[in-house]
Amino acid sequence: MADIIIKQLKGATFIAKGASNHWVAMDGTDKVGGFDAAARPLEMVLFGLGGCTAVDVKTILEKMKLNIENIEIEIDSERADEHPKVFTKIKMVYHFYGKNLALKKLEKAVNLSKETYCSVTAMLKHSAEFEVSIENHNTAE
Repeated sequence: MADIIIKQLKGATFIAKGASNHWVAMDGTDKVGGFDAAARPLEMVLFGLGGCTAVDVKTILEKMKLNIENIEIEIDSERADEHPKVFTKIKMVYHFYGKNLALKKLEKAVNLSKETYCSVTAMLKHSAEFEVSIENHNTAE
C-alpha cells in the first residue's frame, strides 16, 4: 500500500490519507476548479513545518524540565515569482507561555529543531531563507 493516498472529490477538491489513517482535505480557488472549502496544498506544507517543529520543541523543553503552558508559532512566507513558485523566505515567530521560562533554553530548543531534528525544515531550507524569533511570554511564579 502507498504511504499517501490522494483522492479527487470534485474539481480541484481532494482528500489525502497517510500512514496515520487520518483524512485531510485540500482545495483550490474557483479559478482552478475548486470550491475554496479547504486549505491549499502549499498551506499544508507550512502546516507540516509548524507541526514538525512544534512537536520537536515541546519534547525538548519537557526534557529540560521547563514549565511550558502553551506554544504558538506564527509563520509568514514569500514565494518565487516564477514557476515553480517555491518558498523563498519563511519567517517563524515562536511564542512561549509559562512560568520562569529561561530564554537560553527556549533558544536552544528552537535551534535544535531547526538545525537537527525537523525534517520539514531540512527540506525547505534548500529553497528558503529562514528567519526565526522567540517571544517569551514569561510569567513569574
